[in-house]
Amino acid sequence: MSNFTTPQLSPFSKSNLTASQPATPAAIQSETLNLLEWPRLCRHLATFSATQIGTVAAQQLQIPTTQAESQALLAQTVEVAQLESTVGGLQFGGIRDIGLALERAQVQSILSGDELLDIATTLSGTRRLRRQIDAQEDLPVLQTLVADLRTFPELEQEILRCIDERGHVADRASAQLGDIRQQLKVVRDRIYAKLQSILQRQSGAVQEALITQRSNRFVIPVKADRKDAIPGIVHDVSTSGATLYVEPHSIVEHGNKRRALRKEEDIETEIIRQKLTYQVAEVLPELEHLMITVVRLDLASARARYGLWMEGNAPRFVEQEQITLRQLTHPLLLWQQQKEQHNPVVPIDLIMRPDLRVVAITGPNTGGKTVTLKTLGLAALMAKVGMFIPAREPVELPWFESVLADIGDEQSIEQSLSTFSGHVKRIGRILSALEASSEAALEKPESVDKKISNALVLLDEVGAGTDPSEGSALAIALLKYLADHTRLTVATTHYGELKALKYEDERFENASVEFDDLKLAPTYRLLWGIPGRSNALSIAQRLGLKSAVLEQAKNRWAAKMKLSIR
Repeated sequence: MSNFTTPQLSPFSKSNLTASQPATPAAIQSETLNLLEWPRLCRHLATFSATQIGTVAAQQLQIPTTQAESQALLAQTVEVAQLESTVGGLQFGGIRDIGLALERAQVQSILSGDELLDIATTLSGTRRLRRQIDAQEDLPVLQTLVADLRTFPELEQEILRCIDERGHVADRASAQLGDIRQQLKVVRDRIYAKLQSILQRQSGAVQEALITQRSNRFVIPVKADRKDAIPGIVHDVSTSGATLYVEPHSIVEHGNKRRALRKEEDIETEIIRQKLTYQVAEVLPELEHLMITVVRLDLASARARYGLWMEGNAPRFVEQEQITLRQLTHPLLLWQQQKEQHNPVVPIDLIMRPDLRVVAITGPNTGGKTVTLKTLGLAALMAKVGMFIPAREPVELPWFESVLADIGDEQSIEQSLSTFSGHVKRIGRILSALEASSEAALEKPESVDKKISNALVLLDEVGAGTDPSEGSALAIALLKYLADHTRLTVATTHYGELKALKYEDERFENASVEFDDLKLAPTYRLLWGIPGRSNALSIAQRLGLKSAVLEQAKNRWAAKMKLSIR
C-alpha cells in the first residue's frame, strides 16, 4: 500500500556495499553497519519481539537521523523496561500482521475470512494493549503514544458476527445466507438418503459402502465389471481401473440443485465479505496508524527485553562531558557466551575526556584491538536506536550523527585491489562522507562547530599493508586531518610513530591492549595512556615457532634497539 510504511524498516542490501559505491554519507554508513555486524545484532533483537511484523521491523532497524528521535525511542525503552519489572511487560496477544490485508482493502480487493478475522483479533489485542498502558502510572511517553489510537469495537464485533473462528462466513451473517444453507442441508440429506438406499440394495456391486465426492458431486465406488447394476455418470476411475466413481441417475437432479445453491452461497458470502472490506477501507488511515503504533510498541518491548537480558543500562547523551563506558561488553560476544556457551567476554573501560579527538590503540594481534573498535561502534549505534548499552552505570556518550568504519581486509581479486588499496578506497569514501556532512552543517544555523563533523570514525590497522615508513606517514597525516574534521576517531595501529602524537597534540591519546608476558597471552583488557607493544616474538613463541628462529629474531631485535638508543 502506497501510504502504509512500517516504521523502523530499512531494507539492507549487500548489493549496495560495493567498492564502486558512491561516497555519500548514507552509503558509507550502510557499509559500516555491515562491517560492525549490525544486521546480526538486529537479528538478536528480533528474537525478543512479540509480533511477526515486529520481528521484521527489528531485523531491519533504521538508524534515526536526529538526536530527538533517539531520545524519544530511548524514553519508550525505559518505560517498557519499568513494565517488565512490574507486570511482566506489554502483552501483544491476538495482534497479527495485517499490513497486506490493509493494502488489499485499499484497492478494494475483497478480503478473505481469515484476513478479516485477523483484523478483528488485532483490534481486540490492541485495545487490551492500550488499556494495559493506560492503567499504569508514570508512563507518560507510552500513554501519549497510544492516546489517539482508535480500535473500532463496532467493526470488530461486526466481523466476529459474520466470520466464525475458522475464518468462514457464519450462517448468522445474513438471513439469505442462512436460508441458502438450510436448503443445502435439506438437499444434502436427500442425496445421502438415496445413496444409502442404493448401497444397501446393490451391496454386491460396490467396492465398499462409502459415499464420497468427485468434482464436487456425490458418488459411490462401483466395481467396474458391475457398472450396469448402478446406472449413472462416471466422474472418476481408480488407478487400477477396477473402481468407477458413479453418480447414480436418481440423484443427478438433486446434485444440480445442490450446485446451484452452492453458487448462491458463494455469491452471498462474497457480498458479506465485500461489505466488511468496505468497512475496513473506510477507516484505513486509522488502522494504518494503529499498526504503526503497535510496531513501535513491539520494538520498544524488544529493546527493553534485550537490554534487560544483557543487564544493560540506558545511555545518556553528553556534549561537553567525558565519554563514560565502564565494563562495556561486546553484545555479539555476550550472545555467544550466553546462548552458545563460548568463552567469557572480557569487558573494557572507555573513559575519554570531551576535548579528545583521536585515540590510537596499540598492542599485539589477537589482543582485542579490533573487538574494541566494534564494541564502541555498536554501542554508539545501539544508543541511537534507543537500546540499552551492556555497560555499568553511568553510561554516557555523545550522539554521533554518523558512525563510519574501515575494519577488516578489503582485498579484491575481481577489482584488482590489494589490501592496502582496499583500505585506502574505503577511507577515501569516509573522508568524502565527512566533507559532505560538514557542508550540510553549514546550512544548519544551530550547528555549533561547522568545521567538525559529528561523526565517530573507526580505523583498523590504519596505514597497514604497505611500506612501513610510508604507511606510518600516511597514518599520521590522516589522523591529524581527522582530529581537525571529526568529533572522535579511534584507530588501531602497529606503528610506533603514532604513539608520539599524544605528546605533540593534547587532542590525541594512547591506549593499548594488555599482554601477559608470563602466560604469553593477551588479557583483552584496555589500558589507557600507555602505548603497547606488538609482542610479536612472544606470540610467535606461544604459537610454537622454532626456538632457533626465535632466538635469532630476539638477538636482531635487541641489536636494533641498542642502535636506535645511540
